[in-house]
Amino acid sequence: MKNGVMLQAFEWNTEGGGTFYRRIGEKAARLAEAGITALWLPPAFKGQTSLDVGYGTYDLYDLGEFNQKEETRTKYGTKQEYLDCIRILKDHGLEVYADVVLNHKAGADGKELFKVVEVNPMNRSEEIRGPFDIEGWTKFTFPGRGTRYSDFQWNFNHFSGVDYDDLAKRNGIFKILGDNKDWSKDVSGEMGNFDYLMFADVNTEHPDVRDELKRWSDWYIAETGVDGFRMDAVKHISADFMRDFVNYVKSRQGDQFYFVGEYWKTDDSETDRYLYQTDYDIDIFDVKLHFHLMEASQRGADYDLRRIFDNTVVQEHPGLAVTFVDNHDSQPGQSLESWVGEWFKPLAYALILLRKDGYPCVFAGDYWGINGDPNRPGFQAEIEKLIRIRRHFVFGDQEERFDDPNLIGWIHHGTEDNPGKLATLICTADEDRTMRIELGADWAGKKFADFSGNRDDKIILDENGGGDFPVSARSYSAWAEDGHPLQLRDE
Repeated sequence: MKNGVMLQAFEWNTEGGGTFYRRIGEKAARLAEAGITALWLPPAFKGQTSLDVGYGTYDLYDLGEFNQKEETRTKYGTKQEYLDCIRILKDHGLEVYADVVLNHKAGADGKELFKVVEVNPMNRSEEIRGPFDIEGWTKFTFPGRGTRYSDFQWNFNHFSGVDYDDLAKRNGIFKILGDNKDWSKDVSGEMGNFDYLMFADVNTEHPDVRDELKRWSDWYIAETGVDGFRMDAVKHISADFMRDFVNYVKSRQGDQFYFVGEYWKTDDSETDRYLYQTDYDIDIFDVKLHFHLMEASQRGADYDLRRIFDNTVVQEHPGLAVTFVDNHDSQPGQSLESWVGEWFKPLAYALILLRKDGYPCVFAGDYWGINGDPNRPGFQAEIEKLIRIRRHFVFGDQEERFDDPNLIGWIHHGTEDNPGKLATLICTADEDRTMRIELGADWAGKKFADFSGNRDDKIILDENGGGDFPVSARSYSAWAEDGHPLQLRDE
């Protein structure tokens, strides 16, 4: 979608109690009006408790319909409320992406005895003990659901590893042994081999598992009508499986069905390898850019803005990059905490929303604020202003002006259908700065205003169509022709 904007509609502290789906449905009209074009909703299936954020997956077929794991609803609501929320969002022209967690399962219904080897937690390729028997939580029979929708029951043959031996009552990382069983080789090379992440690790090499997950995808899409999948933890999942899974779903749903994967890694060579392994058929979140934004927020004027896009996905693979500032994993208190400083948030969102490349994703924690944290109330008005600028002006050729370590900019030259020009400036200096911009003699005498609202100046271009465009210290500006028919203050 041209100039589309995704909203991650939840954060780690999003309220429980089953009110989320109703709240989001009530916001559908406002979100569409604000220029949001798609929502990424949290994992909808039953977790190991009713407060599970969704990543402790128990039953992929229970969307808040069966009395399992404490109650019927999930943290976010009931299945019917989920379906109603999706319908309302789509009625307002919004696409809906489901968060899909296929790497592991949690909250098993029973234990089994099986043979394992224990591996070094810091190098999962190194076996340090075994083989020996353990008792692990790997039996999933779903007594609350029974065989409704699927009669597949999971056992230790369908998993590659666990992290607890109930026989010895101790933790560790235990690789399950069996015919043709091992860690997947085409995963991240961190920790020697990063197939294992948590809980009971799903063995996607098992043909029965692959078939079941494909059947589940058919059921889920038919049941919910979602437009795409956000795939969790893909660096821990076989790339061969992901390629097979994506190809299968698109063969059934069409190429328009959207996929984006979370590959939490800043090594661009590993990211490139993953995109190659999956046939460049899945977008990925630009984690490298996120860390550049965090570093820029920490270092301020000592950071070289000219390097902000170096080795990022959006620079190397612009058509496959989902750009973001923060998310539920990077927010304060989480295991991957890497929060972008509050002062830099508006600049960071200008860097993803006011550029032609990448599919920007706004985070609920930045949009509405972090629930229960009065120090992080969110930037809704600022983000919506940037989205409006994007919708009206981010068209045509993009001319880069990355000449100064504390002042960068770019100019959108518009198209025949959208002829307005936009000059965006980002400044991390501790004093106001200016940038000389020449737009050509055809623009002589034109008056420009800062549509960000950060400057009250008006710039009248000289006979060559040039001017010195100012930007405030540690701020951004977005200059467009004053009196533009779509001028933001008139909307």
